[in-house]
Amino acid sequence: MRRFVLFPGRHHLLTRFQGAYLRGLAKGENLGVSTSSAPPPPAARQSPGEDPTGPATIVWAVTSANHQNTKRNPVAYDRREAAIERFSVQEDLRSLVVPVFDTAPTDRFAEVTLKSVESVLGHHLTPQDTVVACSTPEVAALYEALGFTIALVEADPAAAATPERPWDVLLRLAGGDPGWREQAHPATLDVYDRYRLEEQISLVVNDPVVGDEGGLTATRDYRTYAEAFEASAARKWDLVKRHVRPGRIVDVGCGAGAVLGLADREPALRESDLIGVEVARHLYEECVHRKAQGWFANPNVYFYCRNVLGGAVFPPRSIDTTLTFALTHEIWSYGHRMDSLRAFAQAIYDHTVPGGVWINSDVCGPDNRERRVRLSLQGAPAPAGPIDSLDRAAIAAHVESLSTRARLDRFAADFHFPVPYKDLDDPADPGAVEIALSDAMEFLTHKDYPDNWLSEAHEQFCGLEFADWKALLADIGFEVDPASHSWRNDWIVEHRISPYAQLSTLDGRELAWPDTHVLLVARRPLNT
Repeated sequence: MRRFVLFPGRHHLLTRFQGAYLRGLAKGENLGVSTSSAPPPPAARQSPGEDPTGPATIVWAVTSANHQNTKRNPVAYDRREAAIERFSVQEDLRSLVVPVFDTAPTDRFAEVTLKSVESVLGHHLTPQDTVVACSTPEVAALYEALGFTIALVEADPAAAATPERPWDVLLRLAGGDPGWREQAHPATLDVYDRYRLEEQISLVVNDPVVGDEGGLTATRDYRTYAEAFEASAARKWDLVKRHVRPGRIVDVGCGAGAVLGLADREPALRESDLIGVEVARHLYEECVHRKAQGWFANPNVYFYCRNVLGGAVFPPRSIDTTLTFALTHEIWSYGHRMDSLRAFAQAIYDHTVPGGVWINSDVCGPDNRERRVRLSLQGAPAPAGPIDSLDRAAIAAHVESLSTRARLDRFAADFHFPVPYKDLDDPADPGAVEIALSDAMEFLTHKDYPDNWLSEAHEQFCGLEFADWKALLADIGFEVDPASHSWRNDWIVEHRISPYAQLSTLDGRELAWPDTHVLLVARRPLNT
């Protein structure tokens, strides 16, 4: 009889079947345990005060313990641990719970988990004193290769009926099937009900925007993304700070918290609550880390890992100022265009107090977006072959090697929105094309992101022009402040556009570069 049962897994949901199975396994009952040549544990391995003839201790190795609020890991580790402890009391099991941080896919996963257990418990589990409970064949094989006996849990052929795996039960929950409660263990039901996890899990798992790992795309380099936001934070804050209303201030899509850090230093806001909402797990974790390191002086700084499209984050009429920077074009791009943007604007309106303000700074399409123009680019056309199989560095190197005209062909092949254009076949201007004004600006404002090329190819910058924004906000019920305006980023024009492109009418008259960004100051009327 082994002294320990190692039970690795994410353990987001515990089942009634697991309760009965682990009770029997702890008592040494033969529940389809695979054969093993491992000898019995030597008496010398007995821990002080432990009965070597008593039931085995269940060691719960909770993997992805540092992940939460993602499709793959919707439940935070502390809630998982709480359910396991309650489960253990109800099933009369002696348990030890060990967090195991997420690791990249590796054939050494079993060894990593064993080392994590040893670092927490101070005991090295061996095939002589431990059975591994695991129903996933690929994972079980890793432990079996190390000499461990495997208990098959849900995959146990001795089970009277094939039990549902915990993840399948969780998916039933997310799918709205109330029958999941019949399979879930009472400990899970208790924790889920007390902390309203059923609603949270359903929102996260069914989220149409966020990926399995809690980001918007699998190709985004969050390090360079965060660095870019850090570099522009002071400019963004200077643009909006005079419009901020003290009280409860929310930065939706707060990145790594750089703008909130500047708000934190404003004497006029020292009594305000500063709240950051970030959907990308990587950036949210950096916010939490900064707060723990004393980056903020204001004690009333809070962060939430949430997708505001998944439902209300704050109660109605509870927020004085909402800030959004470079966010709304992502909602448009990754969601369902105007439907998603309207739902977002409505959610902001609903949580804003009467007299409160939403300040939105983002990219913007030019006025008269569909106007046909002549765009003259350096270089010549070049065929754009597939690049999906290349890694990020190789894609960046390839894009950087292209002329501006060839980069247009590359952009049109990779962009997730149609970019129709036609060559003008002008020998004096071989890089000239006829194109809609918005598509011309779409390309010119995207072309200098080789490091995040495929990620940026998901995002449409010019979906709306200023007039569209004003109409949407008025339709929701906001009053558009006169301070709202579209504007042109002259640094981008001077350094990234003008040296490589010229814009003119189809008959050759030069055109000025249009506006590229928008500042919107929208107030909820006092009488609402």
